[in-house]
Amino acid sequence: MKSIQHIPFALLLCTLCITSNAQSRYVNKPGDPNGIDKWYMGRQIAHVMSHFGIEWLERPERELEENSTMLIKNMQLQPGMNVADIGAGSGYHSRLISKLIGNGKVYAVDVEPMMLVYLKQRIEQEKLSNIIPVLGTSTSVSLPNESIDMVFLADVYHEFSHPYEMGQSMYNALKKDGKLVLVEFREEDDAVPIKSIHKMSESQAVKELKAVGFRLEKNIRNLPWQHCMVFKKEVNQSFKK
Repeated sequence: MKSIQHIPFALLLCTLCITSNAQSRYVNKPGDPNGIDKWYMGRQIAHVMSHFGIEWLERPERELEENSTMLIKNMQLQPGMNVADIGAGSGYHSRLISKLIGNGKVYAVDVEPMMLVYLKQRIEQEKLSNIIPVLGTSTSVSLPNESIDMVFLADVYHEFSHPYEMGQSMYNALKKDGKLVLVEFREEDDAVPIKSIHKMSESQAVKELKAVGFRLEKNIRNLPWQHCMVFKKEVNQSFKK
C-alpha cells in the first residue's frame, strides 16, 4: 500500500521535471530588434515572415540570386515522393517540386493562413493537383508519423519560435529512410547581403538538429548565398506528439 500511495507523487515529480526542461531549453533576453527576445542554443530566433513578404518571396530576381534551379537539382527528387515543404510561404519552391515528383505529393506547410490563401490561388491558376496546403502550428508540422520521404526547409528554420519541438515533429513525420534538406543563408559569409539574424552557420544547424535525432550527411556547396545541408534521420529515437 505504501508504494501505491507514492505513485501520484512520482508522476507529479516527473511532470515537473519535464516542464522544467522545456522551460530551460529557451532563454528570454533582448538582442537584435529584427528577432524575438528568445534564444535557443546560443542563437536568437528571428521574426516570422508574414504574408506581407509574398512580393519578396516571388521576386523575379530570386532565381539569379539563389539559383533555385540548382537547389531543386540538389534535392534529387524522384517520381512518387512525398515531400513536406515546411514554411512553404507563397509556395515558390512547392510549385517547382510538384513538377518533378509525378504522382507524389507536396505538403505545403505554413503557420500563416494568408500564405495558404495565396498558395491555393496559385495552385488553381497553374493547375497543380499534387500540392496540398497544410496549416501547421508553432510546434507541429501537422503531418502523420512516417508519411514523408523528404522534409524541405528554405530560409525558414531560423524563424521557428519552438525549434526543438518543430524538430521533433519533423523527425516523426519522416519515414525511417527519409532525409531533411535545410537551406539557410550562410552566416559564415559576410558577402551574403542578408541581415545576420536571418542567416545560420553550418555548425549551429548541425548542433540544433542533432539534438532531435538528425545527422548531417553532406553540405552541398554550389549555391550563391545559401547552405544546402542534407540530414539523415537516425532511427534510434522517437518523440511523442
